[in-house]
Amino acid sequence: MRAFIIANTAKPIVEAALQKWLPAIKSRCEVVGVEIDGLYDLTKVEADIMLVFGGDGTLLSAARRMAGKAIPMMGVNFGRLGFLASFQPEEFLEKFDQFLQGKLRSTSRMMLETSVVPAGRDCSPLDRPAVIARRYFAATALNDAVITAGPPFHMIELQISADVETAIRYFGDGAIVSTPSGSTAYNVSAGGPIINPDVEAMCITPICPHSLSFRPVVVSSNSTVLIVATKVNEGTTLFCDGQASTKLVAGDRIIITRSPNDAILVENPQAREWRSLAEKLHWAISPKYNSGDGSAKPL
Repeated sequence: MRAFIIANTAKPIVEAALQKWLPAIKSRCEVVGVEIDGLYDLTKVEADIMLVFGGDGTLLSAARRMAGKAIPMMGVNFGRLGFLASFQPEEFLEKFDQFLQGKLRSTSRMMLETSVVPAGRDCSPLDRPAVIARRYFAATALNDAVITAGPPFHMIELQISADVETAIRYFGDGAIVSTPSGSTAYNVSAGGPIINPDVEAMCITPICPHSLSFRPVVVSSNSTVLIVATKVNEGTTLFCDGQASTKLVAGDRIIITRSPNDAILVENPQAREWRSLAEKLHWAISPKYNSGDGSAKPL
């Protein structure tokens, strides 16, 4: 078994954990490399597992930089939520042994492929080769592609369509296109639905729409989402997983499709979907009622 380690040592506790765990990991398998600065070319890594020490952001970066490399990632959470990096530090070695013994399953998570076609360039949103040939920005995302209004924070105007349906005209602060994995991130904060990772879909969620009737829409993962930046601010920006980004100008077309490559995550059997929502986002927590003595007690 060959392991490659990605460690976000910007978090001091990660560096200490890496030094503590490295001898134990080497005693269990062959360590083919250790990245601590985020500069490694992950497309050239030959390994059977990626051990990602950091948080969801570290794992998102690794998934994006792997560019379709089909290596399972085991994320150990040193961040806050840990939806994707679902293993806790205190259980890592035990769960790593279980992985080596073939007792943990890995699942595929769909990713997005996002291209920007500059204003004035002639190509169909469904003509993938033409898009690839003409794009000046392209990135993949495991969570989401987000258009934000940016400074000076006036409302922007977007035209949004899926599968060449009639575009809707929308004023607001931006839009989110998320995967099921990313539905519990910015999407849910903006009022979008939580989508089970097993569902093959994308969710289009407006950010602060200037409308009482523009609700999030879930479309097939086979759809092509086209967003035209009709009116933008100087700082209007497209972000992929909050990391890769590019400024947008009026007339730019953002084309979002399912990536042909999935990310592969080692699943923690203790981190079930609904349990994680309840523990990490306090989903479905019962309301608190006044007990009559001035203190609030749970139902």
